[in-house]
Amino acid sequence: MNEALLQRLATLEGESAVRRLMARYMDLCDVPRAPTHVSELAELFCVDAIWEGVGRETAQTFGQHRGREAVAAFVGGYLPPSDHFQLNLHYLTSESILVDGETAQGQWIMQQISTYADQRSELFGTRLNIDFRCVDGVWLIAHFRTQRLFNTELSTLEARA
Repeated sequence: MNEALLQRLATLEGESAVRRLMARYMDLCDVPRAPTHVSELAELFCVDAIWEGVGRETAQTFGQHRGREAVAAFVGGYLPPSDHFQLNLHYLTSESILVDGETAQGQWIMQQISTYADQRSELFGTRLNIDFRCVDGVWLIAHFRTQRLFNTELSTLEARA
């Protein structure tokens, strides 16, 4: 196989791995589902990962978390057995993934529908900008940035298990 073909194959495999990684992350963050163990989330992040809210409102709400364990604990704190969400579903659209060797950058628009323990429901539109690294053959999240573009209250949704 020639070098150009091998590079194209590596790029496609990287894109596919990043897509699967994001699907796994979103699945772990959806509610209802079986309780997510924090270690399942931690496995998705680099040791020196950063997870942060970008933009005034999102930064104030979520702040910045550094390191695999801190990121996993932060995200996991919203998930069962916490009763924060009664329903929390994520939909990714407008995907753009650029792979450059052992690193990649991805951007998505995420729609999120949430119903909270107090029965309030909201719809969010968020831009995700995420950096990835391939570490020992495994693609991981290196820097997760979320920026709220809009949110609106919804009439109460009923979560069904």
